[in-house]
Amino acid sequence: MDHQFLLIAGAGLAIMIAASVFARRTGVAAPLLLVALGIGASYLPSTPTIHLEPDIVLAGVLPLLLYSSAVQLPVLDIRRNLSLIGWLSVVMVIVSALAIGAVVHAVFPNISFALGVALGAVVSPTDAVAATAIGHRVGLPPRVMIVLEGESLVNDASALVVLRTAIAAIGVAGGGFSLGHTVLDFGWAVLGGGLIGGVVGLLTVLLRQRLDDPVLNTTISFAVPFLAYFPAEELNASGVLAVVIAGLLTGVLGSKRFSARDRQTQATTWTTVSFVLESAVFLAMGYQLPELVDAAREETTAGEMAALVLIVVGLLVVLRFVGLAWPALSGRFGRGDRNEQQRTRLTQFEEKLDAMNPDGEREESRLAWARHRLARGRADVEFEEREPLTSRGMLVLAWAGMRGVVTVAAVQTIPADTKQAATVVLAAFLVALFTLVVFGLTLPWVIARLKFESESPEDKRDATQALLRRIGESAIDAMGPLEEQTVGGEPLDPEMVEAMKERIIPRLVSASRQLPAAAAAKPDSFEQMAVVQRRYLDAMRDALGTERSIGAYSSDTFRQVEAMIDSIERRFKPA
Repeated sequence: MDHQFLLIAGAGLAIMIAASVFARRTGVAAPLLLVALGIGASYLPSTPTIHLEPDIVLAGVLPLLLYSSAVQLPVLDIRRNLSLIGWLSVVMVIVSALAIGAVVHAVFPNISFALGVALGAVVSPTDAVAATAIGHRVGLPPRVMIVLEGESLVNDASALVVLRTAIAAIGVAGGGFSLGHTVLDFGWAVLGGGLIGGVVGLLTVLLRQRLDDPVLNTTISFAVPFLAYFPAEELNASGVLAVVIAGLLTGVLGSKRFSARDRQTQATTWTTVSFVLESAVFLAMGYQLPELVDAAREETTAGEMAALVLIVVGLLVVLRFVGLAWPALSGRFGRGDRNEQQRTRLTQFEEKLDAMNPDGEREESRLAWARHRLARGRADVEFEEREPLTSRGMLVLAWAGMRGVVTVAAVQTIPADTKQAATVVLAAFLVALFTLVVFGLTLPWVIARLKFESESPEDKRDATQALLRRIGESAIDAMGPLEEQTVGGEPLDPEMVEAMKERIIPRLVSASRQLPAAAAAKPDSFEQMAVVQRRYLDAMRDALGTERSIGAYSSDTFRQVEAMIDSIERRFKPA
């Protein structure tokens, strides 16, 4: 065993922990500290040369990071912001790659158009790690955070598809680039990646549901990103998108199909994995920089490199602001009218539903589904009014254009024998470093100057209690009278029924942490009580799923209530 490798790994972990602690106390984003520490470590005497293979990052690290983020991202918020996320992560990525490729080729003829597009593709996807770390600390609105996280999940797939097409064009005489081929390739990448990710996510959730073992569940969860990524890549689809879809589906289905213990174990494990991998990539990014500078010296001068980096950064900033100008202006001048029109259509829809007289169970089911859609539509309108994307939020989105893991890993997949490859690789590294430093250091100041209003603790508490009461009442309605319930075909003990009606059920549906162990006289009634309590918890969880699909409350409120139910469930779970 290479003891030097173990020493480096141990030193790296120590640096990651120290940087994280220092970042929390000083307010500086941890990725910036890690990059700086990596650069400093590379100049220490007797430090070995470490070459991080790009395939290791793209196929070994990136799927894990994407899955970790996707499984925790609320699908409700993704749906409500899908148009903006799609605009930023698909349209703007392709436009940025082509624009940067054209300008770079025009200014630096030695860099072919295809290679310029490859450079544009790797620097176009944003990395939300530093931005969200800053946003959580300074109180960025939840909707802006969701857009940042959702964009960073999807834009990786867009960028890698464009990069793959550009690399293929590099080998063609004259470096030809086919826009039509790119569109077709992107279409299959999205369709194929989405299908494979959906199948993998569904099958693994069904398997993990049957196991109900935290160790086996967590072990299988480590395999899910790779089960989605590699088959998709083998079929020339987007492995990155397959991982994202598998993660989102696992998060949605897991909230109902996994036990509270499994979810808690998974959340803790994946938070740790994400922390270590993200920190390691940023540390390696700084550590490799001096080596890349030496490799690029044979192809370009310092002045040309500085000009290339400034041109690319300038284009990214301009394109980012221009790309967000249209949704910002359309939202500012048309949001009120759209909300009013939507409210009018919903009112008319409700009147039609009220006039219907369902005949039979099938029509009643269709009517219930229609009323569910009506409630969801009204919740969406209320969400737009409660959490609008204002011009201040758009400004933060424009300013949070930091690049990171994908840029560093993807640019190194450009064939080393390509003319000007070393120059492009170093330029991408420097662009990522520049955006991390400049935007990472100034973003807290920008957010502070914009003075966003945050939800008060009292409002959060009221929303949580209101949701608890709602799902508690739904659970009681679904379960029916306690006197009519049976366990194993036997009626419930009357003393236990009285105890549950007076003490257990009221505290259960209010998610009280001080539930009495039992209040029944007979030993057999303890078992009955455990069964009934579990039934009420399952009914509450079903009601929570229904409320979440409607979306009348914030995602944070749903998480708080789910955590309370999970806490009670773990207490009832037999050892």
